[in-house]
Parts: sequence; C-alpha cells; structure tokens
Amino acid sequence: MAGSFDLDDIKRRMQGAVNALRHDLSSLRTGRASPSILDPIQVEAYGTPTPISQVATVSVPEPRLLSVQVWDRGVVASVEKAIRESDLGLNPQTEGQVIRLRIPEMNEQRRKELVKVASKYGEEARVAVRHVRRDGLDTLKKLEKDGLSEDESARHADQVQKATDQTIAEIDQTVAIKEKEILQV
Repeated sequence: MAGSFDLDDIKRRMQGAVNALRHDLSSLRTGRASPSILDPIQVEAYGTPTPISQVATVSVPEPRLLSVQVWDRGVVASVEKAIRESDLGLNPQTEGQVIRLRIPEMNEQRRKELVKVASKYGEEARVAVRHVRRDGLDTLKKLEKDGLSEDESARHADQVQKATDQTIAEIDQTVAIKEKEILQV
C-alpha cells in the first residue's frame, strides 16, 4: 500500500512554490537594472498581446540602464507604449529601434513598500508549501485506513515534515536575500 505515497512528488510540488517565489521576486525593481523587470509586460504586436521577450532583446549596458532592441521597426511604438503604460514607473527614450530605460533611484519609502511586497510573496510561498504538506499527511491518513502500518505512516509523516522545514528555510533565505538587495543604497 505504501507505493501510492510519493515523497518525491511532495518535494517537487514544494520546490514549485520556491520557483514561483523566485519568479515573483525577480519582477520586483530593486534600483538596479534587470531584464526580468520587463517580463510581465505584454506588447500589442501583430494583433496579439505578446511578451516583450518575443519582440525584442533586453540588455543591461550599465547598472542603471536597460536597453531594449526591438527586432521589427513596426512594433517599436507598441513596445514603447506598453512600457510607458506599465506600472513600473519607467520613461522610455526611443532612438530608432532601440529603447533606453533609465532606472531611477528609489527613495526609502518605496524600498520599504517593496520589502513588504517581498515578505508577502514569501508568506504566499510558505502557505503553498503548508498546503502540500497537508495534502501529503491527508494521503498518509487514507493509506493508514487502507492498511498502512502506524510506524510506516509516522516515518513518512516525519519525512514530509523535514521536507517542509527545509523548503520553508529555503523560502526564508530567498526572501531575506531579496530584502537585503532592495534595502541596499
């Protein structure tokens, strides 16, 4: 009966929460130029909303500057408009097919807001991990009713808890690193 309990699947699902957290944190602007801050932007290209990465190359020529090299001259205006209308607070400057984005200095209040957002993302990831843990423990209870021994169930429950503790520690460390990055002046 123990064959239907899959610890590797539980660990994989917990790691998915960590990966989602890292993706969410990468979109937070820290005052340093990072191509990933443009990831959420959708550009109206060829009549379809398209991710900016599919119509242009984003590079970081300087620590506080993003350069967006648009491949098709006809889409430059759409890319510029999408960046301007995003809530990133960036002011695009267009030169031909290249759009330059200066990353402004962040004030202390904005830094504190971003730390709160990072903490919120971390809490959402911790909640997701706890849901996976609960699902795993519920599976063990059902298997125990179907004939799994109490010792085997307790051993698996201990493994699930250890995986949960490790994943939450990884989440806490990831959020702490991002908060430190945001608060650096």
